[in-house]
Amino acid sequence: MTTLAEREQAPLVAEVEFVRELLDAHRLGLPRPEPEVREDMDFEPAVDRLARLVGLSPFERQLLLLAAGVELDGEVAALVAALQDGEPRPTFGLALAALAGAHWDALAPRSPLRRWRLLEPVPGATLAARPLRLDERILHHLTGIDSPDERLEGTLRIAAGLGPLAPSQRALAAELARTAGAAGSRVVIRLDGEDRDARLGVAQALAFVGRRVALAVRAGALPAAGPDLAALARLVDREALLLDGLPIVDAEDGNDAAVAAFVEQLESPLVVLVGETAARTPGRVALHRSIHLPAPAEARVLWTAALGEPAALALDDPVEEVAQHFRLSAAAIDAVARELRATAEPDAADSLRRLCRERSRVRLEGLADRIDPVATWDDLVLPPAHTELLHEIVRHVRHRTQVYERWGFGARTTRGLGVTALFAGDSGTGKTLAAEVLARELGLDLYRIDLAATVSKYIGETEKNLRRLFEAAEASGAVLLFDEADALFGKRGEVKDGHDRYANLEVAYLLQRMESYRGLAILTTNLRSNVDRAFLRRLRFVVQFPFPDAVQREQIWLRTFPPEVPLERIQAGALAKLAVSGGAIRAIALSAAFAAAEDGTAITPAHVLHAARVEYAKAERALTASETESLA
Repeated sequence: MTTLAEREQAPLVAEVEFVRELLDAHRLGLPRPEPEVREDMDFEPAVDRLARLVGLSPFERQLLLLAAGVELDGEVAALVAALQDGEPRPTFGLALAALAGAHWDALAPRSPLRRWRLLEPVPGATLAARPLRLDERILHHLTGIDSPDERLEGTLRIAAGLGPLAPSQRALAAELARTAGAAGSRVVIRLDGEDRDARLGVAQALAFVGRRVALAVRAGALPAAGPDLAALARLVDREALLLDGLPIVDAEDGNDAAVAAFVEQLESPLVVLVGETAARTPGRVALHRSIHLPAPAEARVLWTAALGEPAALALDDPVEEVAQHFRLSAAAIDAVARELRATAEPDAADSLRRLCRERSRVRLEGLADRIDPVATWDDLVLPPAHTELLHEIVRHVRHRTQVYERWGFGARTTRGLGVTALFAGDSGTGKTLAAEVLARELGLDLYRIDLAATVSKYIGETEKNLRRLFEAAEASGAVLLFDEADALFGKRGEVKDGHDRYANLEVAYLLQRMESYRGLAILTTNLRSNVDRAFLRRLRFVVQFPFPDAVQREQIWLRTFPPEVPLERIQAGALAKLAVSGGAIRAIALSAAFAAAEDGTAITPAHVLHAARVEYAKAERALTASETESLA
């Protein structure tokens, strides 16, 4: 099979040979030879294509070939040196004398040879006497070797190959290609949205539709606006010209001012900006699209394709489950499927759920702490009606895709699709424990929100933090636990000054996100009365956790001590006379266990009595006489 370099060799050798003949004729004072009529070829040689693209005149084209000849042919180099008193590179003066159709503006700063940095005069006394250096990248291009300019290393790379995309994302790329073609000669396409993996993928697909090479430019490597940035933009433009490439600027980590200046300098008719950026692009028609993560129905199709039909059928229920709970990109789904095949663990369903949790797990940079849910339904001691209400929450989360998408409820409105619950009750009554149980039952990660880190005194920061939280939860399928949520979601007060007005805006923004959030958000509060009524109306579930009565406290005590713990004269009925919450019971049991371990004995009522006094002291309470007698 003939390589590109081998294919370019014959026409280029013929062109260089003709240049040598021109130099010979000049040396001998003979008339210039006429170029031979070239036979038709089944491809366009690189020199012809380059001359056409940049608009070289016949003289400029021969001048380019003269500079290439001294690099490629020893005889041409020797002849040039002989004509110029030993100077190996051709000068503009030699070209004016030896080549046909000479014109002085061939080396003007805005001429194609200089503008596209094909030739560069080295320092010299006069322009005509300055030797001309052929750019190395252009030399390689003429010989059929195409790789990006080494000066662009770390800034530009060829994004080869199309990664996995959802069908809707491929359709979007095709639609954008049609729209951009009809929008004009200078267009910028902005691609942002929650599916970070697919942003560049859609841009690559857009290039593929137009049969172009995707040239990914890292905005973080761009210099500040100025001559260096302008020179870099010219090199990128040249790569786009040589490779028939589409510049795709990954603006996520870039400076907005540098990105804007870079796009302004680019002459490529179409540029794609990928990522969140506020860079302004005046002078270009702007098209904006947000790339969303695949919806559950489309994710189901992607899972089937990634796993293969037999494996997907064998894992039908787990696949349906992960398609609902985890909003993964097509690339992440493909990666999980490949990892699942590679591990070949015996329980493929559990492995699939685990890999999805790990793949979708997010870092919230101090705004939330991940809790590994270990509690089960047996750990909860609640009235039957309360337990049934928690099971109802699970049903709403588990079957949301069927109800919203297959049965059409989601098409009627985008508001109120989230499953949101308020857990109200005194501290220690089991609110956080219940959240753990729900997350474990659903097989999802649980994140406890640090409200102190979320609420900011700076205008706009609280909304930004909340947006990051909800976007992360949407993508990962995580359960969000806003502990002591009344600190953020309290009553909206009367507007007395600008701070009050902005606090109300924060609550309004939160309510808006809650209405559109498709995951499970659990809010806890010690005082239900502290929560604004407008907020309560938007909650689907409100669970009031009661203070446990004696019967419930006995059940909690029975479940608190692990089977391995040595007990002596410990009776759950007697311990239940302590009027404490479930959280306090667990604290007392743990403290008693440490005391017994120190004494080297089993846990006795005396250990529990000492631990109870410590726990009561924290709440500035004292044991009653009956409570003390129950532990005697």
